Amino acid sequence: MIKKLHPPKIWRIPVILALGVFSGLFMLSVYLSKAHSYLSDDPKTCVNCHIMAPQYATWNHSSHREVTNCNDCHVPHNNVFNKYYFKAKDGLRHATMFTLRKEPQVIFIHEAGAEVVHQNCVRCHENQLMDAQQSVCIANYKENRTERKCWDCHREVPHGRVNSLSSTPYARVPLPESPVPEWIKQLDNN
Repeated sequence: MIKKLHPPKIWRIPVILALGVFSGLFMLSVYLSKAHSYLSDDPKTCVNCHIMAPQYATWNHSSHREVTNCNDCHVPHNNVFNKYYFKAKDGLRHATMFTLRKEPQVIFIHEAGAEVVHQNCVRCHENQLMDAQQSVCIANYKENRTERKCWDCHREVPHGRVNSLSSTPYARVPLPESPVPEWIKQLDNN
């Protein structure tokens, strides 16, 4: 079975060279895109793409900064497989958009991401949502709690009114590191 996959003898060297070139290009893109950083929960990873600078800056100045990171809100937490599947799916969509220069000037969350954020709001604030005292004091408490999204009332949490890069032109965010290795920089200086 495996022998059927082998190219004819005359094509072996060109196939090996082509596989080597494509493998090298793949590894270079993994290195340049810092793909390994997306496995972590570090919020600085989100500003690998400049378009996320306003979201990072507004989160960094919010009260949520003290207790959460980007993945706490934007990635499902029901199991580890779903978490990394969602990260991979969303990451590939973002990478494709940025590679093809299709990123929007104003970022809006997609429906799947909005549902994840809503579920994570409920997960973290469950005690506040199940407050028996509130149900006595507030009319329609159960309906208001279960039939709406959290941001119907809390629209500016934690990102404020940020919509685009122009809405926070002086946002201070960590700059991405240069992908050029030090030894190449030294060669360039000589």
